[in-house]
Amino acid sequence: MSQSLGTLRQLVMLGAGGHAKVLLSLANASGLHVIGVCDPELHRLGVFEWRGIAVLGGDEALDQLDRTRVGLINGIGQVVGSNLRQILYESAVSKGFQFPPLVHPAAFVDESAVLGQGVQIMAGAVIQPDVTLGCNTIINTGASVDHDCNVAAHVHIAPGATLCGNVQIDSGAFVGAGATVIQGLALGEYAVVGAGTVMVRDLPADSILLGPTARSRSVPDEKHKEGKQ
Repeated sequence: MSQSLGTLRQLVMLGAGGHAKVLLSLANASGLHVIGVCDPELHRLGVFEWRGIAVLGGDEALDQLDRTRVGLINGIGQVVGSNLRQILYESAVSKGFQFPPLVHPAAFVDESAVLGQGVQIMAGAVIQPDVTLGCNTIINTGASVDHDCNVAAHVHIAPGATLCGNVQIDSGAFVGAGATVIQGLALGEYAVVGAGTVMVRDLPADSILLGPTARSRSVPDEKHKEGKQ
């Protein structure tokens, strides 16, 4: 499935950390026009340029943008225990902004795949037939999502992770770097599969699967409750 910017002609990055660096590289490789970055910390420090693009200000700079012509890139990475990425995305959407799906030219995405708003597919990723990816989801570098997987919103599939066929993932879940989820399994909301873990049975909501022995434990409520409000 090819990416589409619709009527949007320019893009603005939100955040200027490591994830944003990778996305700016993706945009440059795709020939997309990123006109600037909004980052409160850079603005506070009086920085005017970041990696060759203008620092437009903090989050308040969004109020000066034309929502019909400027799309946003969510440069905030998704880490376990933080919902800042989801909160920022939902706030901007409520103001009328769009986040076009972004696909690195070195990724493979089957034409039957459905990409929600703000999906980010990095270099080397593989998306096979009849996959659905929900809004604001990250398929990171070299990750693989096989046929008929259904991935909900605000999910992060970390670098090198593998989802075998017909995996179902609920909102806010996280699959760590190099992890493997065996075919036909399900992850509940905010479930976490630790890096390098092989998941061989369903994982309930708010659980973490860790290490080669695949132990599970409950996620503390404070780590995710803010994003559920």
